[in-house]
This record gives sequence, C-alpha cells and structure tokens, in this order.
Amino acid sequence: MKIGLISDTHIPEAMPELWPQVFDEFEGVDCILHAGDIYQYSVLDKLEEIAPVFAALGNGDEGSGGRDKQPKDPRVKESWLLELNNFSVGLTHYIPMPEIPPDLTIANWKEKLFPDTKVDALIYGDTHVEQIDWINGTLCVNPGSPTFPHNLNAQLGTIGFLILSGDKPYAHIKQLTPGGSIPFDWENSKRPW
Repeated sequence: MKIGLISDTHIPEAMPELWPQVFDEFEGVDCILHAGDIYQYSVLDKLEEIAPVFAALGNGDEGSGGRDKQPKDPRVKESWLLELNNFSVGLTHYIPMPEIPPDLTIANWKEKLFPDTKVDALIYGDTHVEQIDWINGTLCVNPGSPTFPHNLNAQLGTIGFLILSGDKPYAHIKQLTPGGSIPFDWENSKRPW
C-alpha cells in the first residue's frame, strides 16, 4: 500500500493553489494523509480527486491570524488513528520534534493522542521541515511543506510517501522540481545559515 504524505500547504497564503507536481506525484496512491495547516479545504477536494483523504487539524486551520475559519469537514480531525494494510497509522499536526524531555517526548505525545495503542507510523507536520526517524518502535514522518519548505518564501518544497507492506512501514521524501520530483537530498538539506 502506497500513501501520499503532505503537510503545511498554506493555500492560498503560499500561492493560489498547489503545485501541479504534487498531483502528478500522488497519482496512483491508495490514500493521502494531510498533516494540517491546510487553510482552504478546497485543497482536500482537489487531492480527493486522486485518492481518499484524511487530514489533521492544523493550528492555522481554525481561523487564527485573520484567516477564514473553515467549516466542519469529516475528512479533518485533530488526530486520526487509521488501520491500513494491517498497520496502525497515526496522523496529527503537531508533535514536539526534536524531543524536549521530560514532558514533550514522543512516547508521552503518542499516549496522549492514542492511549494504549501500538502506533506503527506517526505522520505529523507543523515545522515545515522534512524528517524521518524511528522512535521507540514507531516510524515518525514529517513530509515537510510543498509550498513553504523550512519556512522559507513560497517555492517548490517536499512531499512524502509511506509504504505499508511486509513487517514494518517504510517512508521516503521527494523534493519537488520544475519537472516533477527527485529523491530528497538529506546530505545537503540544511539551511545555509
């Protein structure tokens, strides 16, 4: 099972609509998980033309900062716990990364959101910074932002993919390019300052 991962689209603040590369890259996925800060739920409508969509409520999706408050939408919840292809997948907007002990650890946050549940993969956003880490047996993935990567000005950013097969989940990040996408370059991904 192949799942498209996206977060922090910030439409229409970032740009009027998502880059067409996002839709091209997600073609053929089984579902799409949006980790919040959508701003205009019409983004979900466009993504849903490709595959079913589940979205987390972001801190910017409730009308803060003078934004329009979006109507209730069954695709959007504070967090989701999905059973997909025999894997338990959590979806939320905010996870404290890097971990800030003792109160804001992944273990504490998982327990708060998904009490007494084994979570195989946890998808989150908020930071606009792509990340893939195994923490306490859970694959934690932030796909970054396709529109405001690393909180920089609007430009081609990142999306992710979650592969659910075999014994454990696998994820990878793609850098959007003018011609489509390339595998994300982890070696050279740091900000220049």
